[in-house]
Amino acid sequence: MTARNVVEVLREQLGALREKTVRPLAGLKIACYYGCLLVRPSEVCTFDDPEAPVSMEEVVAATGATAVAWNRRLDCCGGGFSLSRTGSVVRLSREILDDARSAGADAIVVACPMCHSNLDFRQGASSSSSSPSSSASRSGSTPAPWGWRGTSSARRASSSGRSPSRSPPRSRPAKPAAPGAGAEGGRLMSRIGVFVCHCGENIGRTVDGARVAEELGKLPGVAHSVDYKYMCSDPGQALIRQAIAEKRLTGVVVAACSPHMHEKTFRRAAAGAGLNPFLCEMANIREHCSWIHEDREAATDKAIDLGRLIVEKVKRNVPLETIRIPVERRALVIGGGIAGIQAALDIADGGAEVILVEKEPSIGGHMSQLSETFPTLDCSQCILTPRMVEVYQHPRIKLMAYSEVDAVEGYIGNFRVRIRQKARSVDETKCNGCGACQKACVVKNVPSEFDAGLGKRTAMYVPFPQAVPNIPVIDRERCAYFKGKARGMKKDACGKCKEACSRGAVDFAQEDRFVTEKVGAIVVATGFDLYSVGKDQSSPGVKGYGEYGYGTIPDVIDGLQFERLASASGPTAGKILRPSDGKEPKRIVFLQCVGSRDPAKGIDYCSKVCCMYVAKHTMLYRHKVHDGEATVFYMDVRAAGKGYEEFTRRAVEEDGAVYVRGRVSRIWREGEVIKVLGFDTLNGTPVAIDADMVVLATAIQPRKGIETLAQTLSVSYDRYGFINEAHPKLRPVETNTAGVFVAGACQAPRDIPDSVAMASATAAKILGLFSNEMLEREPTVARVDAALCAGCFHCERVCPYGAVEHKEIRDRKGNLVKVVADVNPGVCQGCGTCQATCPSKSVELMGFTDEQIYAEVNALAL
Repeated sequence: MTARNVVEVLREQLGALREKTVRPLAGLKIACYYGCLLVRPSEVCTFDDPEAPVSMEEVVAATGATAVAWNRRLDCCGGGFSLSRTGSVVRLSREILDDARSAGADAIVVACPMCHSNLDFRQGASSSSSSPSSSASRSGSTPAPWGWRGTSSARRASSSGRSPSRSPPRSRPAKPAAPGAGAEGGRLMSRIGVFVCHCGENIGRTVDGARVAEELGKLPGVAHSVDYKYMCSDPGQALIRQAIAEKRLTGVVVAACSPHMHEKTFRRAAAGAGLNPFLCEMANIREHCSWIHEDREAATDKAIDLGRLIVEKVKRNVPLETIRIPVERRALVIGGGIAGIQAALDIADGGAEVILVEKEPSIGGHMSQLSETFPTLDCSQCILTPRMVEVYQHPRIKLMAYSEVDAVEGYIGNFRVRIRQKARSVDETKCNGCGACQKACVVKNVPSEFDAGLGKRTAMYVPFPQAVPNIPVIDRERCAYFKGKARGMKKDACGKCKEACSRGAVDFAQEDRFVTEKVGAIVVATGFDLYSVGKDQSSPGVKGYGEYGYGTIPDVIDGLQFERLASASGPTAGKILRPSDGKEPKRIVFLQCVGSRDPAKGIDYCSKVCCMYVAKHTMLYRHKVHDGEATVFYMDVRAAGKGYEEFTRRAVEEDGAVYVRGRVSRIWREGEVIKVLGFDTLNGTPVAIDADMVVLATAIQPRKGIETLAQTLSVSYDRYGFINEAHPKLRPVETNTAGVFVAGACQAPRDIPDSVAMASATAAKILGLFSNEMLEREPTVARVDAALCAGCFHCERVCPYGAVEHKEIRDRKGNLVKVVADVNPGVCQGCGTCQATCPSKSVELMGFTDEQIYAEVNALAL
């Protein structure tokens, strides 16, 4: 059996048609519609011959009618997904009918029964939205077929007065006429401009840009195609603007690098020429093609394919409008270390209000624990303390120490943050920081967190003398009064601090309280924790060092503990003394990369600051113990910073530090001596050293609990717990959640200069955000078709940003009809998870609709 296409049969009978047509259709304008590839004549349109089919046009001409030129004759009608995506079929059918009408057609001839059914079923809605006499006026006395009813379902709908089609979703923007549209407001045939960039040799070395431009210029609907060496340059952008104006382009495709790099650049160029910027798209022929292929011919062919996909997508792009959101000009800074302090001061000095939240009783972070800072050996407190006081006294900064962020709702420009202010058991409005309560406290042997466990503090304490605010807090787990209450004692076990306070500031009944603040932007500057050397680890996948004796040998300490020994405010008043017996160590061994760059321990990354602070420690040691010997075991010295290399050389050449390239395998104690066994990889010999003290340069890790905070803020983090930036080069201080920024060591290991620079960068971003009363955002967000939504709220459960809300649909009398999902465009980040999850297919992502995606797939298949 031989199956033949009906169009092919008619084509063979053209002569007979011309002779035997009783009433030639002279004057009638017909749009020929071929639909999907399955019904196109194989000898006229195959994979090897991409020419548009012309068979049906020949048949139409034989009947005396005129075949009009239009741009939708090869598009899919949507029949393949007519059951699962009814809304998409509605929109596709309407677009096809409107385009045929705009081209001047009086009727459509269809080659496929399914296409005929879809179009015929929808034409009633089209006739109601257009003038009933418009088609008839174009073709004389011939009635316009837009009002015909070709299916029984359409006839039933017409007789009952109901339209057979659904109304368009309220959230879909109406498609305006393209430039040059006729008086009826329809869209003319697409006029796409293609601009191929060589990107110097980045693309030009592997891809033949001239051939890509030539081949893409042959595609239907492409009115202009050109290649240029640097399309992102000013002359390249001028080419785009000039072509839009002269060629009356309805869309632009730039075949170049990643849209992350220059999509905004080219969209601004398109907007400058009067074209809606969202009618401009980029085909990534650099990362997706040139950089990953070596065969020039194959890479060029792939670049042509990528360009063809985007051309077909742009044909179906609709003008979108940016989303405008009101902005609350207040910022929240989470973390009171040097990064948080700098960000808060810069934002406040820029004229915006700031809320600075710090979970410890005082701001200052780890920098306040340091003795001196590299590479200038400045006193840490001399630099930091004035900044801390400035924060406390700044009229536009609200300092909330001893507080934590509990919950965050909202979106960029309109966040609602609930903050838990922990109970200090001291009334801040009454306390003057005299210190009488601390002197009266009977619990005096609590290990001091500020001194890294080497010093002692009272249960009523201020972390350090320069603390800001200088208001004490009661450690309820160690306080005798609260411990007695926990045991059920009826009589107060203590209360000396309350008796000693002349202002009545001590309040044992004080409880945590919650405060809700509205802010427009958030800065995450939570800092870091040091890797715990011991065997027990709180982080999954991270292992400890049992072989280094940390925790069992008192004179094996970490770098932060050495800082406190060297600090004038430390437990030894700045003298380098052994924790075990208080003697001055004459030989200290420093071990670098303890935890860092050690996959066996679960930490692969470099902690960046260790090489520098070890060099600083050797210098501080020699400045205080002039006859001491400092030996450093290292893997590599990484001194990447201004003056850093010179600083490490000073430690060796001026202060006599001995650097041994190699790792230490074991540390143990014999009497008062610590045995250090290592290996010198340069000399190829084992090294054994008798040391008085060992200092471990431990890795930097994110703060404990950062994952919970990241989930509260809906920002992503890596497998180590560091907050991810939106783009490492172009958006290094932004996160994937709009309005949330990152600064300092919570993003990656950072030193003080880098942390301060990042903090100032976040401040600049936020002040730019606050510079306008309304914020403009790209409209690439999800939209819900309320008519199709079943109200299952799968989208709400999977949305990582909490953008899905509930919306009530009521009738004219106010009766509740149903509750559907609705996407808040200010919160939505356009990830598309809701679209992929929706079982009723009622959610679409603007800029990535079904029609656009199917068009790209169809273009690739051709």
